[in-house]
Amino acid sequence: MENPGIPLSLLAYPRYRPALKPAPFLPMSRAEMEALGWDACDIIIVTGDAYIDHPSFGMALIGRALEAQGFRVGIISQPDWHSADAFRALGRPRLFYGITAGNMDSMINRYTADRKPRSDDAYTPGALPDRRPDRAVVVYAQRAREAYPDANIVIGSIEASLRRIAHYDHWSEKVRRSVLPDAKADLLVFGSGERAVIALAHRLAAGEPIESIRDLRGTAFMVKPGWLPEGFVEVDSIAIDRPGPVEPHPDPYAMEPAAANSSAQPGIQPVRIVPAAERVAARKAARSHQVIRLPAYEVVKDDKVMYAHASRTFHLESNPGNARAMVQAHGVGPGCRDVWLNPPPVPLSTGEMDWVFGQPYARRPHPAYGEARIPAWDMIRFSINIMRGCFGGCTFCSITEHEGRIIQSRSEASILKEIEEIRDKTPGFTGTISDLGGPTANMYRMACKDPQIESSCRRLSCVFPGICENLGTDHGPLIQLYRKARAIPGVKKVLIGSGLRYDLAVRSPEYVKELVTHHVGGLLKIAPEHTEDGPLDKMMKPGIGTYERFREMFERFSKEAGKKQHLIPYFIAAHPGTTDEDMVNLALWLKANNFRLDQVQTFMPTPMAMATTMYHSGKNPLRKVSATSETVDTPKSGRQRRLHKALLRYHDPEGWPLIREALRAMGRGDLIGASPRHLVPRDQPVILNREPGGGARQTGKAASPVGARRAPPAVRGGTSRPRGRG
Repeated sequence: MENPGIPLSLLAYPRYRPALKPAPFLPMSRAEMEALGWDACDIIIVTGDAYIDHPSFGMALIGRALEAQGFRVGIISQPDWHSADAFRALGRPRLFYGITAGNMDSMINRYTADRKPRSDDAYTPGALPDRRPDRAVVVYAQRAREAYPDANIVIGSIEASLRRIAHYDHWSEKVRRSVLPDAKADLLVFGSGERAVIALAHRLAAGEPIESIRDLRGTAFMVKPGWLPEGFVEVDSIAIDRPGPVEPHPDPYAMEPAAANSSAQPGIQPVRIVPAAERVAARKAARSHQVIRLPAYEVVKDDKVMYAHASRTFHLESNPGNARAMVQAHGVGPGCRDVWLNPPPVPLSTGEMDWVFGQPYARRPHPAYGEARIPAWDMIRFSINIMRGCFGGCTFCSITEHEGRIIQSRSEASILKEIEEIRDKTPGFTGTISDLGGPTANMYRMACKDPQIESSCRRLSCVFPGICENLGTDHGPLIQLYRKARAIPGVKKVLIGSGLRYDLAVRSPEYVKELVTHHVGGLLKIAPEHTEDGPLDKMMKPGIGTYERFREMFERFSKEAGKKQHLIPYFIAAHPGTTDEDMVNLALWLKANNFRLDQVQTFMPTPMAMATTMYHSGKNPLRKVSATSETVDTPKSGRQRRLHKALLRYHDPEGWPLIREALRAMGRGDLIGASPRHLVPRDQPVILNREPGGGARQTGKAASPVGARRAPPAVRGGTSRPRGRG
């Protein structure tokens, strides 16, 4: 298997085609291929998104990285999946098809948290819906196989990444098997895929068959039961974290009772204290050749306790520094196969990040789309990714499962150069950079203070229940980046649009002052998510007191700068662990602080997230799981989810009947009335609209409460946003 500690640098490969020049756009048609002098593509990327040649979009990021390695890369964007014809548009790829649903999971892209079809698609020209199928990775892979049965099929992106093992699927309300057997793909690439995809391309080009490539980190594949690389041993996950009351696991480095007194016995050597570094090295040596056997799909689909146990085991094996391979059986009898997962990819170095983001992107949609508006492009055309990864570990979020919790940052020079390219090349630039960020705005260059501790750590979050003492939280490099960015000629304003981790920000008043004084365009989004400890603990989010500290700093520095600015708070309704009483308390807090939310986000169980495990199993995988372990109550019924959403919009008369009914059932009728201390009024108002000719008719719409205060526009902003990037 591949050496987990010494990956080959992306900059160390010899170019496959040394003379290959960058294409203006990666070709989407035979005519474009002919104009480039190509007779065939080495790799064809099939994507559910419109092709936008910008590093915020996966097909461009991977495509340009492969092109820089000397491979001819074509794009098939949003193909008609009803037949295989569209998948033959560029001919047969010499090396492989790369299949991706796009920057979002196709089910999240197409359906709301309440499973209702969305009316638009931000990643499609004209925002038209229905331009991609449900479970796009599976459908595209099957059609590509029909188009060329002998072609290699490699699946990836966030959809494949988050469905790489058996997982609960919100839309079918059942546990589905890994996407691999359904897609019938040769290989699955999970996480940030540059290392695996580039290594794979070079090895296939050298003539190595894909079925023999089994040692790439960040990949998964199907094998026959009993397959095991030489020198590996299989460990049952139950032996590691048994779901049930068990005796404490013995520490192999602890002193045995007899050994503790051995110095007093003749001929016995005194006990040697094993240094920490030696213990870590010993554990890593043993772990690097272990594969953990997860409970089979046929087990977890019917046993919720075992599902939660598998989820817990999976997440504990997520640190590239110490993660072990995992295997999970799918099927019974002669048709049984194992899904084998290699450890996660080794994070990119700063030099490699600069190389990936420094390719000659056209930074705009492919010309084939003409003047059609693509909302996702409008949102990011003047923004810059400065880092990837997130060590927050929020249980409802997909970022950590996909990008990992180790922060990978670009250099200051690389980022400043990209700002200049936006200024010089991007149509419509008026001087405002809309974002310098990533999954989180203020984790740039943050890392564990000790690489050895980082490589052995198994914490699911570096900031919960408190910020780890080993985490470096210096905002200095980010402050300097902000200052240099706004000093670039032609740049009038640099805004921060990514979500801010406020528990980190309050540690640096200098950063908050810099941010508030220069980089907030009147509005700043921030995500307390809730006010009550119960749901916050299940989210792995800090208490509301930390938010209050940040708000005080934000308002103070805004006032000092002479600016009227507002925070846009994000909250989640119906998250696992949230009671009706929790939501009432949140609604009272919102009213007391005069927050009126126009749009709210109801919890959506996304594949493989730990909060999804709570939703499905009713168990808490943040702790040891058993039949008698902590039960997590989760709002699942349509009525309760509607109630929680209505409480977030306590000011909307449409939800008042439901709220009044719930308050009375909870014994909180004291919150119904007309005074400021009440949550909703007793009576349901109606509006009388004047008919033409002077008549009046009653409508079904309720009026706003008399005397209700109108919150600032910033406060009334929406709270719906995507979770996790591709």
